[in-house]
Amino acid sequence: MLINSPLHKLFTSKTLMAASTKPSPFSKALPMTPSSHPHLSHSRRLIFSAFSSKPTSRFRIFARKNNTNGSLRTTNGSLSNGFSSVSHANIPRPVSQVGLEIPEDNVPIKLRQKMESVGIDSNLCRPGQYNGLICPMCKGGDSMEKSLSLFITQDGNSALWTCFRAKCGWRGSTSAFADGKSTYGQMSQIPKVKQIRKIAEESLELERPCGELLSYFAERMISRETLQRNSVMQRRWNEEIVIAFPYRRNGVLVSCKYRDINKKFWQEKDTEKILYGLDDIKDASDIIIVEGEMDKLSMEEAGFRNCVSVPDGAPATVSKKELPSEEQDTKYQYLWNCKEYLEKASRIILATDGDPPGQALAEELARRLGRERCWRVRWPKKNDVGYFKDANEVLMYMGPGLLKEVIENAELYPIQGLFNFRDYFDDIDSYYHRTLGYEFGASTGWRCLDQLYNVVPGELTVVTGVPNSGKSEWIDALICNLNKSSGWKFALCSMENQVREHARKLLEKHMKKPFFDARYGESVERMSVDELEEGKKWLGDTFYLIRCENDSLPNINWVLKLAKSAVLRYGINGLVIDPYNELDHQRPPNQTETEYVSQMLTKVKRFAQHHSCHVWFVAHPRQMHHWVGAPPNLYDISGSAHFINKCDNGIVVHRNRDPDAGPLDQVQVCVRKVRNKVAGTIGEAFLSYNRVTGEYVDMG
Repeated sequence: MLINSPLHKLFTSKTLMAASTKPSPFSKALPMTPSSHPHLSHSRRLIFSAFSSKPTSRFRIFARKNNTNGSLRTTNGSLSNGFSSVSHANIPRPVSQVGLEIPEDNVPIKLRQKMESVGIDSNLCRPGQYNGLICPMCKGGDSMEKSLSLFITQDGNSALWTCFRAKCGWRGSTSAFADGKSTYGQMSQIPKVKQIRKIAEESLELERPCGELLSYFAERMISRETLQRNSVMQRRWNEEIVIAFPYRRNGVLVSCKYRDINKKFWQEKDTEKILYGLDDIKDASDIIIVEGEMDKLSMEEAGFRNCVSVPDGAPATVSKKELPSEEQDTKYQYLWNCKEYLEKASRIILATDGDPPGQALAEELARRLGRERCWRVRWPKKNDVGYFKDANEVLMYMGPGLLKEVIENAELYPIQGLFNFRDYFDDIDSYYHRTLGYEFGASTGWRCLDQLYNVVPGELTVVTGVPNSGKSEWIDALICNLNKSSGWKFALCSMENQVREHARKLLEKHMKKPFFDARYGESVERMSVDELEEGKKWLGDTFYLIRCENDSLPNINWVLKLAKSAVLRYGINGLVIDPYNELDHQRPPNQTETEYVSQMLTKVKRFAQHHSCHVWFVAHPRQMHHWVGAPPNLYDISGSAHFINKCDNGIVVHRNRDPDAGPLDQVQVCVRKVRNKVAGTIGEAFLSYNRVTGEYVDMG
């Protein structure tokens, strides 16, 4: 903290100037009356440095009492007569409709109690005007700024407030009575008419920067020449000196913004909002947009004159609403006012602050200017834990050379859904070195089938076969193998099975013993009670059920929503949907079944890819009137050829029914499609089915 800095002395020289016997040409305080400058508007946009070590001079403006005509109203030097919040400039004061007895110097007790319940102390506030207070949410930050703007309606029945600290943004409203009989609700209905005010340089009484002010800018690496070219001035304000940034278009003064040493900003009321430094981007194909005037000057020190600054700082967050029309886009009206300048640019570099509000500003600008022509700046690291916040910090600590390099290395602004392979180089490297896991897929557990088919996370496998061919049994055996070898967990949407029946099948495969002492178990001893308890624990740790317990049919969106929850909550690796015809397939009247199946499978594939979850989708073939016992084809699936077109893997499970063709326990697994040649290829494998335990084993 530079207590003895030139600007600290300058901004705290109030008593020094009064006691001076030989004032300088700039030390004489200009008289200020309530009517002399009635058009200044306090923006209340408070910007705080993210780095306490940034060399800034500090001072405190002391509280001032209201004068006899009430022109001064706050302790930060703002005027109630001629001063108004920029953010509230368009909100007219309502006309009282409810007669209430309002104390002369205070608000009604009921309303005051309502505000006290949320932490707002309104004892010194008056109805019908804006009041500056310390925000109870953020406490005004480290400097305890009075960033909360509180407006109490003239009838004293309602109040609304907003904190203008970018890192806070708290806002709200309340009424004294539950019935809400107040003009507050009518405020937004009153037409908002705003006249653009023209200003002249002579009326602002601006002065050239004094030596102390030049030293202040020099501390921030801003030269006298840069200040002169940008017409940076100073102004006497209540016996203190503030920085003046004139806003010009075609050389003509349009507005003026002021800043004191505490980084409080305000500007001329009712003037047109434009970008600071607008004339520097006239006919420019490449432009840079920064968040503050100091950053604009810093860019010039690094050799970039094609730079402008936004006039109103950054929002707290990105708006979730749709982009408003030009007439309704009041917060960013300065962009529309400078439209003819911005339209000519083919490349716009967004060099806003690195904090969350700064990044929110970049996103709001990109939304309006077009992401396709925007680039963004990544501020370099300041230390092991933090980054530089803005252009001026980089200039001060690292010099103009590095600032220039940072701007020249700006990257393309991301567009949702549009990428470059560079965005995936790390993933490609991991794939090459096989550090991701399962690059070749997970083993099925059957030696003969591993030559043809391996299970890759994020893929879709469609399984079909004629009725009673063992499709579901084979998938159950496969997922049991995957759990045993790789520890995978699964979500099961198996609507043809009762839960207890499905549990029996899985337990028999896992314990390798029949569930019951029954005929199908032949002479094999059934699983014991202890083995059952062990198996139940395994079931609970491995499988999660997706079931519709009422009599309605679930649709694919419902299934995938629950499967997503299972991925996020339980970390499942696989999803089984068995079978397709048990889902609700209602579709719009103008959509064909082929179009519906294509759309449905696309959703399933996107789910698999996004969550790195393998999906098995069981689909029955259509009725085969002339079937002679051979395995069906994937194109025989009922519904659409898209089942084979869209899947990553297509498998037909077929059980032998002819004793003359081979053993009746022989199961033929036909791999008809493999999109990923790393994980398999087309071919056939033969397994032996154990009817007692439901296991499948390699033959021979």
